[in-house]
Amino acid sequence: MENSKEYKVLDQGLVRLVNFMGGDDAVVQAARVSFGKGITEPERDRKLLNYLLANRHETPFEHSVFKFHIKCPIFVARQWFRHRMASYNEISGRYTQMKEEFCLPEKLRSQKTRDYKYEELDEDLNRELKDKISASYEACYQLYKELLEKGVAKEHARLVLPLSLYTQFYWTINARALLNFLSLRLDQHAQYEIRQYAKIIAEIMKSKMPWTYDAFFRYVVNKEKFEQG
Repeated sequence: MENSKEYKVLDQGLVRLVNFMGGDDAVVQAARVSFGKGITEPERDRKLLNYLLANRHETPFEHSVFKFHIKCPIFVARQWFRHRMASYNEISGRYTQMKEEFCLPEKLRSQKTRDYKYEELDEDLNRELKDKISASYEACYQLYKELLEKGVAKEHARLVLPLSLYTQFYWTINARALLNFLSLRLDQHAQYEIRQYAKIIAEIMKSKMPWTYDAFFRYVVNKEKFEQG
């Protein structure tokens, strides 16, 4: 699956599903092993999966695993890595010369209150400040290159690069932990930039595990009551 589709995010970011193992059937199979049984027929299997999520019996979902290739700004990655029930391998600025790739928001936000409510800056001020940010990025990267050219080690030269620099990493995570990521990072209180990644990842999960995705939003996000019937 190494050549799977790349989804563009923000100005220069991406999400790509590298590998996938399992699926909705794997969840059902893992749950039924307790009784020495496995897959039966779709209606019964889906009902069982719904029951599991509605009642937060979540360990069977650990038997489906996603591996993603992510490219995002460092300030987004630092939020991302708070999700510790996963495996990460990130590009290293100690060994690799970092590319001149910085995140520049289309619209800068102003924070009016402490409860994470924002407003966009007016158009003229937005343009003026973005120009200054771009100039700052250029100056930082030129200094970075100068340090490298004069023999400074990559691990020290990178100190002048800002949090807006794009990084890349591989992220391997089971479906249970991925649902936790989505529940937090799709929330309106999550930062806008990481929400854009979460939306794409949610669509990828939906394409691979449609029953799980539907049950998650019905019983976990929207708090529907599960009807045993």
